[in-house]
Formats: sequence, structure tokens, C-alpha cells
Amino acid sequence: MVSHIEPNVEIYERERIIFETIKNNPNLHHNALLKQIVPKFMAKTTFEKTRDSLLKKEIISVTKKGNMKFYSPVQTFEEKFRHRIEQKTNNSFHDLKLQIKRLDADYSHKDIDEKTTLSNSILKNLILTDNGFTFLDSFKNPKKTLYRDEHLTIQQLMNHVFEIIRRDKDFEIIFPTVVSNLEPVMPQNPLDK
Repeated sequence: MVSHIEPNVEIYERERIIFETIKNNPNLHHNALLKQIVPKFMAKTTFEKTRDSLLKKEIISVTKKGNMKFYSPVQTFEEKFRHRIEQKTNNSFHDLKLQIKRLDADYSHKDIDEKTTLSNSILKNLILTDNGFTFLDSFKNPKKTLYRDEHLTIQQLMNHVFEIIRRDKDFEIIFPTVVSNLEPVMPQNPLDK
């Protein structure tokens, strides 16, 4: 079973091919770059989607000289990446706290499918947000937990969501579904593969 968190090897291989070609050939304009990659490694539309993904992730940048486009690796990628992770993680953290506050009042009024979907979504996002803080801890100071308070709050928020589920009249139906749907985001035993 493949988790949604596991990387899609094809996508990363394509990104690597384009990035490596740009890095090794900084003077290639768009059409020359296209000729180097298409059709040898991928189709033109795949190239364009992958290039757009690299631009969106700020891994490469584009400059225009006359009517020609030139691509180059972003020199401050690591810094921008760290900043983007920090911003997304903090936004997610604060948004989840608000969602859980609303959940207290609204949960019992929803139907079983809505309760299950909402519970799964919030719990998965709490796990991913905690991973974001762990990632930031590793970048900033691998010997110290800088986001200790946030990690603890996430732990408490997860417990709160489970308490909301436990108190609900549909607990016996919702709980097994919720925990089984969390399986893909849990650590996998490498011997099970």
C-alpha cells in the first residue's frame, strides 16, 4: 500500500532532469532547453507542467532577455523553502485551533459521514502540522526542540478531537473508521513491505 506521503518517483525524476539540465546549461534559452529534454525524457506538456511546478516551488527562476526566456536555479532556495514551511506550518496551526473550537459546537449536529470526514481531515492536518514543526526544529537547531509548546498543543488538540468523537452518540461507528483512515500517516514497519 502506498501512502499519500510517499514521493511520486516519476515526478521527482522529471523535476531532477529539468533542474539538472538548467543547472548544467545556464545559457540555454527556453527552446534550446526544450530540445534537450523533449522527447528524450518526457513529452512537451509534461515538461511544461514540471517546469511550472519548479517555478512555483521557487526552485528555479526565469529571466527574459529580449524575447527569450532563460531559467536558473534559485540561489536562496533553502532560505525561501524554510520560510515557506514556517509560514504554512504556523498558518495551519492557528487555523486548526480555530477549526477545533468550532468543532466543539458543531460536531453533534453533523451526519456520520461529515463527522468522519471532518475528524479525519483535522487529525491528519494536526499530524502534518506537527511534522512541519519537527522539520523546522531540525533545520534551526537539531539539538533542541524549539517548538516544544506547539508540539504539546498539537498533542492536546488531537486528544480534544478524540474526546469530541468519544462523547458523540455515533462514536462506535465513527471511531474505527477514523483510526483506520489514519493508518497511511502512521509509521510503517519496513518488514511489512
